[in-house]
Amino acid sequence: MEKSALQIARAAYQPKLPIALRGALKAVEGEPTQSVADQEEIEKLFPNTYGMPYLKFEPTDETSQPVKVNVGVILSGGQAPGGHNVISGLFDGVKKLHPENKLYGFILGPGGLVDHKYIEITEELVDEYRNTGGFDIIGSGRTKLEKKEQFDKGLEILQALDIKALVIIGGDDSNTNACVLAEYYKAIGADVQVIGCPKTIDGDLKNSEIETSFGFDTATKVYSEVIGNIMRDCNSAKKYWHFIKLMGRSASHVTLECALQTHPNITLIGEEVEAKNQTLDDVVTYIAEIVTDRANLGMNYGVVLVPEGLIEFIPAIKKLIAELNDMLAANQADFDLVASDHKIDYVLAHLSDENAAIFRSLPLSVSRQLALERDPHGNVQVSLIETEQLLAEMVAKKLEQWKKDGIYTGKFATQHHFFGYEGRCAAPSNFDADYCYSLGFNASMLIAAGKTGYMSSVKNTCRPADEWVAGGIPITMMMNMEKRNGEMKPVIRKALVELSGRPYKFFVCHRSEWARNTSFVYPGPIQYFGPSEVCDQPTKTLQLENM
Repeated sequence: MEKSALQIARAAYQPKLPIALRGALKAVEGEPTQSVADQEEIEKLFPNTYGMPYLKFEPTDETSQPVKVNVGVILSGGQAPGGHNVISGLFDGVKKLHPENKLYGFILGPGGLVDHKYIEITEELVDEYRNTGGFDIIGSGRTKLEKKEQFDKGLEILQALDIKALVIIGGDDSNTNACVLAEYYKAIGADVQVIGCPKTIDGDLKNSEIETSFGFDTATKVYSEVIGNIMRDCNSAKKYWHFIKLMGRSASHVTLECALQTHPNITLIGEEVEAKNQTLDDVVTYIAEIVTDRANLGMNYGVVLVPEGLIEFIPAIKKLIAELNDMLAANQADFDLVASDHKIDYVLAHLSDENAAIFRSLPLSVSRQLALERDPHGNVQVSLIETEQLLAEMVAKKLEQWKKDGIYTGKFATQHHFFGYEGRCAAPSNFDADYCYSLGFNASMLIAAGKTGYMSSVKNTCRPADEWVAGGIPITMMMNMEKRNGEMKPVIRKALVELSGRPYKFFVCHRSEWARNTSFVYPGPIQYFGPSEVCDQPTKTLQLENM
């Protein structure tokens, strides 16, 4: 492939590793674990992989014995910057264990395992992709590994290639599948280890042992650069309110991080909206009041950040969506036969009176989008709901009324943006390049330690890479029971923005100032070369959480 000057320069970058992963190491086991909730149900479902201990790697003077093992790797779900570095770290680790070890990549995600589509990842191939964005080395997919037939079909190719360990790189749902697969292979004595790696730009796959999911650092820096560019334009023209929707369907981490980096006038945090039991009108009124305050100061411009999943955090609409999901899960075949112009009538006929009233109160464009086809988990596809445009239109309508009442005298012109795919395949920041390489290399050490059902964990990431702590946690530790497609299923619990956490509290302390004043920060593009304080800094979220 043809390379840009930046790619050529980045190819020479050698990611940093924690000290424990640089030489001979030993695995130190900690306390046994339990799931975050629903302990009895999770233990019953995962009898072979539940309750396993924390694991930490420490340097040792003992000589490491060669470990002969072929490994498979899968990229699952949406792209996130740094995936190629996980694979390059895994490749280097596997080869360190024994030079004859082979790494196989399954093509286009978990479906490649089931359909027996794979390639051998060679040194020549992996060198083409070091420190690059995207998942194109083997592609990704959203096939769910949930059924015995899939597990058995996958086992056929694993045994044919003499693969003894499988690394699944993905988000909460993909790692839930990894946990189920690990349990199944352990239960039938298949002699195949399964290790997970935490990936999602949404930032909602984390806990005390997984400080951040990879890709979050790069994606939020990319979004913040573009938000800063819009802010500069906004501050120059002084005539538009920009409504910017940001990725994050189930949590507002991306929106909060971008706010901390750029200081917009208005930032909506879905978790706060839900905690305060706010209605859609409450949210619109909050925005309109700030627009009015700024207009009174002669500033008819500003920036509003909106999380992708905001609509699901509004309690009344969340309740409506829950009933919608259950109703459609139970009646999907009938619903599919209904003509598109009668789908809303069908929905209204099958909802409770309370939720039908809420459904009727929504703008037609939103009610249509709520009735669209579900995602693979049976959930509303919130990315298709143009929340940023909906809010801008509703604020305009309210300001129109306030103008008639003499409350508002300014001008209100808007621009709308959705930043999503722009951040998913960016070249990884130095932080993500280092973190992802460490996660992959660490996964190979978990394999060497004979572990299965574990997630690769690298902690203490606010410190220099030398001081990072490598190890693993049982995936069952992160699980609880949730309703999916109308049934209760074991899944990894998503980490939401904590309203008692330092990042949110810092934001709350400053948002009134950012609303009234124009306090914009223009972060500029990601810097790969230069002093560490410019190039290697983690996210504001991570810094504040580790103060």
